[in-house]
Amino acid sequence: MNKAVCLVIVIQALRMVQAETPPYIKQCHRNDPKLVDCFIGAIEHLKPYLANGIPDIQLPSVEPFKMDTLALQLTEGPQGYKITLKNMEAFGASNFKVTSLKLSEGSEPFKAKIVMPKLKIEAKYTSSGVLLILPASGGGDFHANFEGVSADLTGKTSIHAFKGANYLHIDALSLVLDVKDVKMSISGAFNNNRILLEATNLFLRENSQVVLEAMQAQLQKKLASEFGKLANQLLKNVPVEQFYVD
Repeated sequence: MNKAVCLVIVIQALRMVQAETPPYIKQCHRNDPKLVDCFIGAIEHLKPYLANGIPDIQLPSVEPFKMDTLALQLTEGPQGYKITLKNMEAFGASNFKVTSLKLSEGSEPFKAKIVMPKLKIEAKYTSSGVLLILPASGGGDFHANFEGVSADLTGKTSIHAFKGANYLHIDALSLVLDVKDVKMSISGAFNNNRILLEATNLFLRENSQVVLEAMQAQLQKKLASEFGKLANQLLKNVPVEQFYVD
């Protein structure tokens, strides 16, 4: 390889690394004694961009935050009451606060805790089985309001070189969700049969925490998967070097 070609490659690599930092990235000094606090500020700096999406890097808005399907078995037996939630949309995910962050060291994972004051979920649902001695098969709209939401995240990352720059990738992410208060209801179901609607909403009012526990394992996996996809969509478009300023 001749010197001219080498020079072109070096110049292109430097241009990529030194490219103008996008407005959604808040840079931190590598030697900042409060580097973790700076990273927390950089994550929270992203909030308005996450709310609106970033078309330049094909990052969708998290308002609403979309998920596909949850299937719940709420009562036991051959006529047990089952609910399937589809086309789920969560509102309020961009209004988060990072309360703690531990950076990964060596093979150790990173850990973070985020809190959200409110999270509203809207979905289409279908149900089957017997509820409170009443046949309750049907479909309609599902509504849930979560308050005092916190999520503990644990993840592993790796760095990959590409065209002269380094890119961070989240290889694995898990999430543990805690919700202080939850209210659930349905509407537009059973051809608006008042008795079935009231019976179902009574069950949901009195058993919201039970329903939450039934959906929690699936919900945590789906949230972790979607959070990981969003984070990697951002990270694959921003070299690690652009997160720092010397």
